[in-house]
Amino acid sequence: MARRRRGLPVNGVLLLDKPKGMSSNYALQRVRRLFQAQKAGHTGTLDPMATGMLPICLGEATKFSAHLLEADKVYTTRVELGVITDTGDAEGEVLERRQVAELSDADIEAAIARFRGEIDQVPPMYSALKHQGKKLYELAREGKHVERAARRISVYDARLLSRDKSAFELEVSCSKGTYIRTLAEDIGQVLGAGAHISALRRLKTGPFGADTFGTHGMWTLEALEALGGQDAREAELMPVDALVDHLPVLEVAESDYQRLIHGQSARRDVAGMAMDTLTRLYHGEVFIGLGVVKGADEVVPKRLLNTAAA
Repeated sequence: MARRRRGLPVNGVLLLDKPKGMSSNYALQRVRRLFQAQKAGHTGTLDPMATGMLPICLGEATKFSAHLLEADKVYTTRVELGVITDTGDAEGEVLERRQVAELSDADIEAAIARFRGEIDQVPPMYSALKHQGKKLYELAREGKHVERAARRISVYDARLLSRDKSAFELEVSCSKGTYIRTLAEDIGQVLGAGAHISALRRLKTGPFGADTFGTHGMWTLEALEALGGQDAREAELMPVDALVDHLPVLEVAESDYQRLIHGQSARRDVAGMAMDTLTRLYHGEVFIGLGVVKGADEVVPKRLLNTAAA
């Protein structure tokens, strides 16, 4: 007999404004307890020192969270020149201090410009990437160093927001897998001063920003706790299909719906959609999950909601 899940069958997406000093997993568990949800997951971690956008998926939304793992991101960061740390941020141990030369805005802009576009980036040792089954940051804490292969990333834009003599603020729009700490360190090396970051805030992940979907913005844990109860909190969740809003839509009739929820293909005019196109499926106005186009008039189920949740 299957073990019954504890909690309520809450389904939806919350945009959490993660506070500084809290791990992503701890923030996730706080949200899960506030909503009394049976199931919860996030869509990619933020470092404990980082703040900002952390989409939390509850219930059936966890089935589609992987679509945000591949998403582009936007960050702001403060880059401190003249100090190199082992973690690339202010929480690490200082490895080296350097004199910061007199720099103009043009000097900094020219260094930043070298890292726009497609670039190769070596992931830091203090990261959650794994080597032989062990996370790199665990190895780093043991004093071990592992050679890491460079990975191709894209920095769509990086712009200078403000600066003073030994620091500047930067806004970065980038692809998945980009380490802002490493980007800052590399810019610091070009400037000859070395660098680390003292602040990092994620403003956007995929389609989700602070003003996403009208009134649904980022919520702090304190604001969630202050809401009047379960109904009030659930009213602030975005729908499950917000995670896949970028995909094309197919509406299915009752007969097709019955076939799809039983794992069978459905006959449906999919003219204009290429083979293997991933599509959102709706029965009336109700989102039922994702399907894949397999012919001019055929779609097969890919990932469906529990029928009770739909």
